[in-house]
Amino acid sequence: MTEPPGHVVVVGLGPAGAAYMLPAARGALERCPVRFVRTARHPAVAELEAAGLSMTSLDEHYEQADDLDACYESIVATLLTGAREHGTIAYAVPGNPAVAERTVELLHDAAATGRMTVEVVPGLSFADLAWTRVAVDPMASGARVLDARTLTLDLLDPATPLLLAQCDTPLLLSDVKLALLEAYPADTVVTVLQRLGLPDERVVEVALADLDREVVPDHLTAVYVPATGLSAPRELARLLALAERLRRPGGCPWDAEQTHRSLTRYLLEESYEVVEAIEQLPPDAPEGMDADDPAYRALVDELGDLLYQVIFHAVLAEEAAAFGMAEVARGIHDKLVRRHPHVFGDVDARDAQTVIANWEQIKKDEKGSESIVDGITPGL
Repeated sequence: MTEPPGHVVVVGLGPAGAAYMLPAARGALERCPVRFVRTARHPAVAELEAAGLSMTSLDEHYEQADDLDACYESIVATLLTGAREHGTIAYAVPGNPAVAERTVELLHDAAATGRMTVEVVPGLSFADLAWTRVAVDPMASGARVLDARTLTLDLLDPATPLLLAQCDTPLLLSDVKLALLEAYPADTVVTVLQRLGLPDERVVEVALADLDREVVPDHLTAVYVPATGLSAPRELARLLALAERLRRPGGCPWDAEQTHRSLTRYLLEESYEVVEAIEQLPPDAPEGMDADDPAYRALVDELGDLLYQVIFHAVLAEEAAAFGMAEVARGIHDKLVRRHPHVFGDVDARDAQTVIANWEQIKKDEKGSESIVDGITPGL
């Protein structure tokens, strides 16, 4: 007879001292005689142990593992062993187990394969205190919480407030600053939140350029970045939604009558008008151009008209369940990655001519053709 899998009760410790623990979370700890805690560095642990709720710390895994992924896997393996030996165990984690807690994700994976069962008792997240301190409603503002360790440029949206968690080392804080500087002005004022809910809580505003110079981070450090301007993802989504609305009943009769073929003339017209606008720029543009130059204002207008044609065709194709704007964007993104092996692979390309030669060869291989003019419409 197969033994039943063990049971892990995951408990959220909240963001600070034991006073911030939810009653249900504390009750779950009290009911489980065998308790583990991911890290004893959490402020509530000492208070709980003083109240008789002792826990086995798993901090040693951080010292023994080569990286965080290996650390978290080792922690979960220890918990699985403990659950098999004792039947039911409690596992306490900082904040809310459902927010930025990789070990809990791994426990859910283990439960999905039948190796154990898991129960999650939520707690207050550090984000709950952070939103209060910066006076931001995350639902109304569309704010996002991101892990500073996995921050990349494609995740940044200057039109959306960001809360960056786990900014816990000087090196990581420097990396965060460099990543943010790719999308935000150096004088952007960010808010550093440290040890929220504790007697030595610190909330201070600093210029982004000074983030790693004026702040000494610890394991209870987060950074709030306010919305600063327009967002390409948001504005593209608005344009796509508009195009879809114009096609729906109650929208625009002209838009509703269009087909891929009927739009061809407009696609050509807008393309020519973009070229004409570009020809009004100096030959070496953007060098020497002012941001408010009338020629640029004309170009942004014409580019918008051309972009709408691309979106219009994507909307028509989506109505036929063929593809949508997401597939268009993903397709060109992946194509550019494939055709830049000197950037994303190990191909050597020291000059533009080599890049062009590589591009044409990859294009031939992808399309199975020998001529670079294959596929061009004869009428052009």
